[in-house]
Amino acid sequence: MLRATQLTLFLCSLLLSALVPSAASAQDAPVAQPETYKFSLGASVGMTGYLGDANETSLFGKPGFGGNISFRYLANTRWAIHAIVGMSSLSGSTADMENVLPGIEPFDFKSTVYDAQCRYELNFFNYGIGEGYKRLMRFTPYIAAGLGVSVASNSSGSAAALSLPIAAGVKYKLRERLNLSLEFSMTKLFGDKADDARLADPYMIKSSFLKNTDWYSALLISISYEFGKRCVACNRQD
Repeated sequence: MLRATQLTLFLCSLLLSALVPSAASAQDAPVAQPETYKFSLGASVGMTGYLGDANETSLFGKPGFGGNISFRYLANTRWAIHAIVGMSSLSGSTADMENVLPGIEPFDFKSTVYDAQCRYELNFFNYGIGEGYKRLMRFTPYIAAGLGVSVASNSSGSAAALSLPIAAGVKYKLRERLNLSLEFSMTKLFGDKADDARLADPYMIKSSFLKNTDWYSALLISISYEFGKRCVACNRQD
């Protein structure tokens, strides 16, 4: 009986000695983390609108086409620096207005605006997939604002002006590196020739940096792809 008990204890000790190192190894092994990336490239298309002397009320009264290509530096899961190069087609008509502009016959205009912008972009939530300890979410609203330069081309020639873009939208991460977003933006031009030079001062009020200026809006859908692996080392577990 004693020998059987001793044999049983011996076998148990062998089993424990085999299991303990394995458990320790599992405890010490680093947890694999999903890849994260520092940059993204994207493209957008959608509808544009104009607000100015030839349209004072309706954002998309005479809708046009807009598109851009963009580059983001993804600082972290909450914010990014967003550089954009794009174009927007704008149109309007003074004949559609109840207000009659002094000394100007009714006319239509069409313009193409080319712009370059740099924005600061802030996500409402930590945006991403995986990394549970960061409480990442595949969906987030966001806001953005920045500065830019716009060049408008129309029948009266070309004119350049500084611009102030303001945007709000939503993002959804389709896959680890693929993003889909919908954005509405308003861009204030610090100039009054995006529609036509003849509308630069229709009320005979001297223009300034802030008044007698044009705006254009855009509703765009975009897709972007992330690249440039970020080095992440974290062994924390939930």
